[in-house]
Amino acid sequence: MSVRRKLTDILARLDAAYDFDGWHWQPDTSPEYICIGAILVQHTAWENVERAIERLREAGACSLEAALRRSEEELAGLLRPAGMPLTKARRLRALALLAEACGGLDRLLALPRDELRERLLATHGIGPETADAILLYAAGHPVFEIDAYTVRLFRRLGLGPERDGYAVWQRWFEEALPPDTSTYRRYHALIVLHGKQACRSRPRCPGCCLLEICPTGRGAKNVSP
Repeated sequence: MSVRRKLTDILARLDAAYDFDGWHWQPDTSPEYICIGAILVQHTAWENVERAIERLREAGACSLEAALRRSEEELAGLLRPAGMPLTKARRLRALALLAEACGGLDRLLALPRDELRERLLATHGIGPETADAILLYAAGHPVFEIDAYTVRLFRRLGLGPERDGYAVWQRWFEEALPPDTSTYRRYHALIVLHGKQACRSRPRCPGCCLLEICPTGRGAKNVSP
């Protein structure tokens, strides 16, 4: 079976097991909400991001423009539920400054894919995963976002490139799958949902939707029930 067919089969199994409609970023989610969330979700759970965003809303500061009107310390106080508050306040303000320099977020996101990615990666606190989350979900570019859940899952499935590295993994997926924003969004979301529920650091293999095709799961002797 070709790599493309294997990946398509995995996506179908994940799609049947999880509810993509419950994912926090949908096609009608505002780009600004996605951008703010992409910064705040670094090194924390989405539930904590929601709490921080609610505090921003209550303070009338849930926008990139509003973030520039607050001091780093004041913004950090609002972002505390998301963890690393001062660090994330600085990163959020850095993204807001980038958007302002481009004439607004809409103009920033309308830049060509490569130029947008280059500008994001040159911004304080934005690495490849955060940049690609913004490219994929906010700007609508077909880039395959890679995260720890993806690498862990596909290594257990016996799939993936010979070497590790963000760019290596991304190229492997994008060479195997046709460039389609909707598919890439769905695939990434379902991988994360699966990684949180079943394919954890200590996997919960019994009942896993991928157990039939997972050599690691089929050979596991000591897994969580």
